[in-house]
Formats: sequence, structure tokens, C-alpha cells
Amino acid sequence: MRVYLAFIVFSFFALHAPTVDAAHARLLIYSATQRFRHDSIPTAIERLKAKGGEIDVEFDATEDQTRFSDANLANYDGVLFLSTTGEVLDDVGKAAFQKYLNQGGTFVGIHSSSDTLRITTFYVKELGALFDYHADLQNFTIDVIDQSTPITSKLPTTWNVQDEAYSFESDPRDLGAIVVLAANESSYTDTGIRRFNQGTPHPLAWFQEKGAGVEPGGVAGRSFYTSLGHLNETWRDELFLSHVLGGISWVLQGNTTRAFNSAALVGNPQTGGTSTSPIPTATGQQPQNSSTSFVTLSSLRIELSWPNVLPRSSKGTGNVHSMLILALFGHCFILLSRW
Repeated sequence: MRVYLAFIVFSFFALHAPTVDAAHARLLIYSATQRFRHDSIPTAIERLKAKGGEIDVEFDATEDQTRFSDANLANYDGVLFLSTTGEVLDDVGKAAFQKYLNQGGTFVGIHSSSDTLRITTFYVKELGALFDYHADLQNFTIDVIDQSTPITSKLPTTWNVQDEAYSFESDPRDLGAIVVLAANESSYTDTGIRRFNQGTPHPLAWFQEKGAGVEPGGVAGRSFYTSLGHLNETWRDELFLSHVLGGISWVLQGNTTRAFNSAALVGNPQTGGTSTSPIPTATGQQPQNSSTSFVTLSSLRIELSWPNVLPRSSKGTGNVHSMLILALFGHCFILLSRW
């Protein structure tokens, strides 16, 4: 009898369980150009969108600077500047981007994004260093310095590429950046004139645990930049894509957006978030848009955070509903087993 009743209870909850939709982090790809334009941009966008499912990221792409508003940026877990050049944001867009970064938003810069917004101080700090010049396109060797993060974990210790070896106007390490790729200067010909100290080894890609573009009192998300990505062929290379996708994954894992923290101030509003660690606002206050409860299933303590309203059809709430149903079934099963 007890087994039969348990089966009925389980069947009831199983039939009434909502469909669980996969929750995604969302990234905005921005590829506007005011100076040189790379013909690899469409290929890059296509490849990123095709690969997004591998890292559970949904990409939107735009060249419309009006998308840089407080309301729109708040829906994204990261902003990716893809081979941008020149003054691609007006003052309104810059202010919205600064606010987004202050609230824990993450940043990824690729290739000529280092030749962008050159007189915008917060952007330059968030990026790490500005482009100075590059050697002619050629084959050369990259030394992989650190393989401890997803950014470089799939790369060989020496990596042969065909690309432009960028030189920079400053050393990103001066802002606290960790350089993960360095150009082996003996492997290529560089006829340019070095005017600035970019440090050694020669930086090509780096990350910041706390993006330096955030204002005092803000929530610093992670930042990642790679100078590679000039050619269409580069964007079809699996090793290069593992580098870029790894960088995107790494910035999201900083736990400052809704991709991994439901208490965060920015990010995909339909993402459940796996952590409920409070994220302070720029004024030090805690966000008030979520409520927290605890469900105890036998000896397992599960902490759940969800919006004050849980529509059954909302993406990202299915996991919460399912966990509640499993918890209720567990309680029923325990009670029936003791009956």
C-alpha cells in the first residue's frame, strides 16, 4: 500500500512538472567601426553564434550605438567589442556603458577593439592598453604563459599563428592585468618603431580579475582582451575559437552577473543563476528584486532564489519549480515510508 501511494504521489508531481527551458548567459557583440573595417567581422559573428551553445551563451550582434542604454545593457551578462575602431559610442552610450560596468557587467575585447574610444579613460582601463602599431601580417610564434584558465587551457605551450603582432602604448600589467599570451619576437619581422614601453614579455592577450574601468564604489566584473583575430581563416580555426570562447566563459564565471548569480544587478533576466551571493550596488546597498527561501530534502539543504513572481512559462524558473517539486515529493515519500 505504501509503495502504491508513493507511486501515485510521484506520478502526480511528474505530470504537473513544468517544462524546463535551458537558461543562457547573454552577450552583446558590438562591431561598429569608424576607421578601418575588418572583413572578418561577419565570419566572426557567424562563428560565435554557431559556437555559443558549447558554452551556454546566447549572442546578439549589433552596430547600433543606441543599443547602449541603461535598460538594454542591463539584459546582458557581457559586452564584446569585436574588431571595433574609432569613436563608436556617443556620450549617452559611454555613460550607459560606464554604468553597466559599475554594476558588475563583464567585458571582452577582440583585435582592434584596442584602437577604439582612445580618449575615453574608463574604456581604456577596462580594456587594458591601447593599440600602437602592428607588424606586417605573417606567421609567428606565440608563447602561452598561463594555461590555468579556460582562456588558454586548450592551447599548446607554443602556438604558431598567422596574424598581426600588435604592439601597445602601455603595459596592461600596470593596471593589474595578467598576460596569458606573449609574442615571441624572434619569430617574426617587425620594422615598426617602438615608442612606448609595453613591458616584457610582449603582451598579446590578458585578463583582469576586476576590470579597471569601474568607478569607485562600483562592482567590478571581469575583463578579457585578445589582440588576435584579423583573418577570416582565424575565425574558422578551432584553437583560436577555444581561446575566445574560453575568455568569454572565464569572464562570466566571475559571478557578478545573473548568469551565475541571481542577486546580480545586470545579466539575462531569464537566467536562474546558481548562486545567491549578494552583490552590492555602487552605493553599497543590496538589490531588492529577489526573495530567498530554503528547502530541506532529507539531510540536503538547498538554497533557492527566485523573482517575487514565478510564471510557469518563464525561462529560467523551470529549474526552481522542478527543485520544489522534487523537494515536496521527497517529503511525501519520507512521510509515506514511516506510515
